[in-house]
Amino acid sequence: MMKTTCLPALLALSLVAACGTGPVGPTFGRTTVQNVGSDDLLKLRAGPGLGFKVILGLPDGTRLIRRDCVTELGQRWCRVALADAPAIVGYVSDDYLTGD
Repeated sequence: MMKTTCLPALLALSLVAACGTGPVGPTFGRTTVQNVGSDDLLKLRAGPGLGFKVILGLPDGTRLIRRDCVTELGQRWCRVALADAPAIVGYVSDDYLTGD
């Protein structure tokens, strides 16, 4: 049986682990859609590849939060969230993101 003095410490460790922000590095953080063109939109997709459903189109200048990136069939795809609506998450081609 666990002593009650250990319980608060265990709860505190659980809370800290649940509140982690995830990896931090050059591929994570704020970025912006660039070089899409004035008459086109960057497609935010449900998965990392052209075969995934398009969630919405993003114009140049859209601010994003880059989460992580993967390479599929020689193309780098990044999982992003909209900076102004973080609940909207999908994948975009890294070719159209700034290096922020």
